[in-house]
Amino acid sequence: MNGKKDCVEINIPTATKTKRQEPGGREEFSVEAWIQKVWEFAKEDSNRLKFSFKVGLAVLLISLLILFRAPYEIFGTNIIWSILTVAIMFEYTVGSTFNRGFNRALGSLLAGILAIVVAQLALSAGLVAEPIIIGISIFFIGVITSFMKQWPSLVPYEYGFRVILFTYCLIIVSGYRMGNPIRTSMDRLYSIAIGGFIAVLVNVLVFPIWAGEQLHKELVKNFNSVADSLEECVKKYLEDEGLDYPEFSKTVMDEFPDEPAYKKCKATLNSSSKLDSLAVSAKWEPPHGRFRHFFYPWSEYVKVGAVLRYCAYEVMALHGVLHSEIQAPYNLRITFQAEIQDVTSQAAEVVRSLGKDIGNMKRSLVTSLLKRVHSSSERLQRTMDMHSYLLTAYCDPPDVNSSKPLSRLSNTFSSTLPEEANPERNSLENNNTDSVNQNCSFSGALTTAQQAQPESYHEMMRKQSRRMHSWPSREVDAFEEEGVNTDFLPRMRALESTAALSLATFTSLLIEFVARLDHLVEAVDELAKMAKFKHEGV
Repeated sequence: MNGKKDCVEINIPTATKTKRQEPGGREEFSVEAWIQKVWEFAKEDSNRLKFSFKVGLAVLLISLLILFRAPYEIFGTNIIWSILTVAIMFEYTVGSTFNRGFNRALGSLLAGILAIVVAQLALSAGLVAEPIIIGISIFFIGVITSFMKQWPSLVPYEYGFRVILFTYCLIIVSGYRMGNPIRTSMDRLYSIAIGGFIAVLVNVLVFPIWAGEQLHKELVKNFNSVADSLEECVKKYLEDEGLDYPEFSKTVMDEFPDEPAYKKCKATLNSSSKLDSLAVSAKWEPPHGRFRHFFYPWSEYVKVGAVLRYCAYEVMALHGVLHSEIQAPYNLRITFQAEIQDVTSQAAEVVRSLGKDIGNMKRSLVTSLLKRVHSSSERLQRTMDMHSYLLTAYCDPPDVNSSKPLSRLSNTFSSTLPEEANPERNSLENNNTDSVNQNCSFSGALTTAQQAQPESYHEMMRKQSRRMHSWPSREVDAFEEEGVNTDFLPRMRALESTAALSLATFTSLLIEFVARLDHLVEAVDELAKMAKFKHEGV
């Protein structure tokens, strides 16, 4: 209404394209949206389209044996087994197809032989005993195959035992009804062989997808993901200036859309089963492409992936500190910024260099890079050790009105000369020790200056706890309610010290990541030796 009596104004909105929803709140099916999703899914991996095309081609070729009269007159209805074999055998990679084909061929052969033997035995027993013998044999075959495929060492051949079961049952039952089990068994084995041959031929000759190549690329991608995630995590940790963050309950489900490298690192941790499956399939593949020698050490790829995942665990732990409730003050974090960034960049460089060596199948010397990252790690440890007084509750609080880093002696670590060759460094360390003793002397009671400025200290704690929704803001609230009390100041100091110690946790995890690089380098070297990688420059 526009405010006038008996006058109604009706506003008709302009037509806009909106998604219609069903009464239950769900979005109505859209053909365009579905086509877009299919297109994006196909663009993500072009091998998916190739695989689909190959399956269609193989089924078409085997169906021609039925569509044309001459082959159908030779095999009859048993040629249907060829189509069934193609549909079952055709796998995504060449190695998986060979593995499935071996199980299919061996299982069908054993099932055919057993069916012929049992059928002959049943025929010689007479018309009355024949169905009884066939039924008992089916029962025992089902029991034995189902038990054997659970045996730990026979688990890789589980599909073969399944083939034995259903092939035996179909052959012996149909042979009993048709009256000629030997002829039926031979025709079906021929049909299975034709289907397997077509499946292998198409999979190898038409856009082959090699499991070994997939394993190689997946491992290299994991190396880059770990390096990117490490750099991204440290960058966000050092750039965080206490901005507003969503509540912990909203981020606990690992929803971090602004951290794509984190998702890649998480995928690396979940890639164990994928690497194992690709390695098993790759062992069935003949020499091809860059992998031209027999008995290629595919199992070493799995070992390297396992060591890399242990490095990824440290990155995920760093990510946990980044998003934890307890955070070190920003001015304390940037105090050690140079050393942390130096260790991070060099460690990421080592990981990328190892991934590049595997990708290029070359052996390069990463010893110099490893020495540099160890030197940077030791420099970070010495810096944390000399400035450990900043991580305790007994030091005077920093000036909250200053945005500069806390006082530090990082220039004392800019040189890698030994202590006896650097007298200036020794004198600076002695001076620093004296200043620590002066600033960090502990007394049983708080000083008068500290008691006289509770507001500034409280304001500093409020800024530190801006993103802490449950810790230690509850202590701050209690501080506000009960008023200024000297009993609360030591308690607030303890909370401040705990927050500062989170920085020590972050740096210790970063140093542990560097320590695990030694094992990663050894694993890559072992792979390079067994796979006969070329030396760089050759």
